[in-house]
Amino acid sequence: MASERATELKVLRPEEFDGWWEHLVRAFGAGPTPAEERDLDRSLIECERSLAVWDGSEPVGTAGAFRFRMTVPGGAVLPTAGITMVSVAATHRRRGVLTSMMRRQLDDIREWGEPLAALTASEPAIYGRFGYGAATFQLHAEIDTSRVTLDVPVGTGDVRLRYADPAAVLDACEAVYAELVPLRPGMLARQPGWERAGLLDPESGRDGASALQCVVAERDGRVTGYARFRTKLGWSPSGHDGTVSLDDLAALDPASDAALWRFLFGIDLMSKLTVRGRPVDDAWQYQVSDIRRCLTRLRDMGYVRLVDVGAALAARTYQTPVDVVLEVDDAFCPWNTGRWRLTGDTKGASCERTTDTAELALSVRELGAAYLGGVSLLSLARAGRVGELRPGALAEASVAFGSPVPPWLPHGF
Repeated sequence: MASERATELKVLRPEEFDGWWEHLVRAFGAGPTPAEERDLDRSLIECERSLAVWDGSEPVGTAGAFRFRMTVPGGAVLPTAGITMVSVAATHRRRGVLTSMMRRQLDDIREWGEPLAALTASEPAIYGRFGYGAATFQLHAEIDTSRVTLDVPVGTGDVRLRYADPAAVLDACEAVYAELVPLRPGMLARQPGWERAGLLDPESGRDGASALQCVVAERDGRVTGYARFRTKLGWSPSGHDGTVSLDDLAALDPASDAALWRFLFGIDLMSKLTVRGRPVDDAWQYQVSDIRRCLTRLRDMGYVRLVDVGAALAARTYQTPVDVVLEVDDAFCPWNTGRWRLTGDTKGASCERTTDTAELALSVRELGAAYLGGVSLLSLARAGRVGELRPGALAEASVAFGSPVPPWLPHGF
């Protein structure tokens, strides 16, 4: 039976990290954690932005908020709290522990002046009641490379590929990533230390596959792309049946991108390429000879919450002119509740409180889902989540909120 003693919510102190971490690992049902992963998390976690709920000397709840910057439509990179390490002990469920942490966390984020919060959800049903909406999606695929070929663009043959030690070319790969950040909503400007996450390679996590490998693409002596991947040899009665598992791929131009994908499709003794967490508009989908043999599927990834509605909506641009009064409901952060006049276009925007007649009605959860331009307000309206109060306002706002490039959250946290 759960203890009936009162629990205490506090900011995490550095000397409490080990107990905090052990509770977190147990809460997520994980086994022994590789030392390199634990050490990386220890270096990245900001204790002054992390919370712990204690029952006596025992941690029973955890939550953290990384200091991120996220690209929003128009290319601005906005301060964003990256919500992480959220857990509640199984012995203390349904006692208000999670709600108390979410309450304190959003109050803190508002005080820090960060207009957005984002998370990836192990259980997506949890976070809607706290105002988080599913805003980015990712593409998974299992490609039968023994039967699927690529039709690559002109210039692909001009790209030079070479194997490289992943650590030795890390700086060059990070430079490629940094150039891409302002081009796609949802991408995160890499904070110091986060580049090491892409090199984590504990043997216990390989499931029989090779160590992490890296191939870089070069044009005119400059690194223009990279792919990090693993290979796992396999055999069947008909011959080789190996698998390539892609960890990460980025490229600055179509030819470099195609050259890397063509390489992954053609590695000797491999007949399958598994792809996880890619942008939904990855170009290889339109180059393959048979998309049905790629077994593509979509999955939710990034959940976004507007902590400051006015500042967040004013920070992005809109792909067509928009002038609309939003009636926003935000029961958990009541400072957002009320009417907001949003006026904007491709050059900028403003969003101010108003007493004018409302034209669209929606909750902050729907605003979070639509904010990065990957979920349309029209779709949310068809689901009964957005109300049109002025005829025509819904279509106008839905087009304006869109993004020509689908949002993508490149990694979890």
